[in-house]
Amino acid sequence: MTTEKIDGVSVTTQASVYFDGKCVSHGITFPDGTKKSVGVILPATLTFKTGAPETMEGVGGSCEYRLAGSDTWVASGTGERFSVPGNSQFDIRVTGAYHYICHFG
Repeated sequence: MTTEKIDGVSVTTQASVYFDGKCVSHGITFPDGTKKSVGVILPATLTFKTGAPETMEGVGGSCEYRLAGSDTWVASGTGERFSVPGNSQFDIRVTGAYHYICHFG
């Protein structure tokens, strides 16, 4: 199931822009203090580093990702999730706009 709407949150209006605009996201905070980000990655191959564990939820488009230490690219699309350990990194490649929610922790 794909998350289509998130109610009752606070949104950071200033976007976080990474990789010369190839990834743009906005932070959201839930009433209980939980933080997530929602954004889009435009066509590119990028490497992200993580502090906390992350789960990427695809809400539009598709991507391929490769976790640190792996040589295998894995496809992930709308309605699918993949998890990345904390203090790690992952590569992501996108050929069309990939819309996502990043769940931290």
